[in-house]
Amino acid sequence: MQAVSSESSDVPAALPVASSLTERRKAATRMEIARVAGELFVRQGPRGTRAEDIAAAAGVAPRTFYRYFATKEEAVEPLYSAGARLWAQAVRSAPAELSVAEALTHGARRTLTPGEGVSTSSWAFVRTLIRLADGDAGLRRVWAEVCRSSERRLAEVLTERTGREDVRFLAAVGSAAVRTAVEAWAAGEEPAERLVEVAVRNLGAVGGFLGEA
Repeated sequence: MQAVSSESSDVPAALPVASSLTERRKAATRMEIARVAGELFVRQGPRGTRAEDIAAAAGVAPRTFYRYFATKEEAVEPLYSAGARLWAQAVRSAPAELSVAEALTHGARRTLTPGEGVSTSSWAFVRTLIRLADGDAGLRRVWAEVCRSSERRLAEVLTERTGREDVRFLAAVGSAAVRTAVEAWAAGEEPAERLVEVAVRNLGAVGGFLGEA
C-alpha cells in the first residue's frame, strides 16, 4: 500500500476533554507527535525510526518526547485509539431508547462510515499502521493495550446507559465484533466503505449475546 502523506492523515484527535488550556496544549502536542510518528513509521518502518527522529520531525526535544511516551512505539497509541474513542462517544450519545445491541450498531455506523467519524484517507493511514503491527512486536503490544483500554471504556459507557455493573461481557463481545472487523479489513484490500458493513454484520451475529438491555 502506498504511504499516506501527512496532509491526508487527518485522523481526528479523539482525546479526553481537557479541563484547562495547559491540558489542551499538552493533548495537542501529544497528538502532533503521534501523527509524526505514524508518518515516519509508514515511510521508513518502525525499525528504521528512532524516538529522536520522531522528536526532531515534530519539532520537540527528545526529553519532551519522553515526557509523553515511554517508547517510540507508544507514540502511535493516540492514532490507534482515536477510532475507539469516537465509537465509545457515539455509543454514549445514541438515543436512550436503543438496546445495547442497537446502540453499538448505531455507534459503529457513526464511527466507521467514511466521512462520518473518520475520513477515507484517515482509514487508509490507520490501515497501514495496523498492518505494521503484524510485523513489529512493539506495535502489537500497543495495539493490544489499545484494544483492552477500548473494552474498559466501552464497559463504562454501557454502565452509564443501562445502570448495570455486570456489563464487562457485553463490552467484550461488542468490542471483539468491531475489532475483528477492523483487523480483517486492515489485512485485506477492500475499500473503507466495506468496513462498516462487516462490523455491523459481526454485531448482528452476536446480537443474542448482547441481549435486550
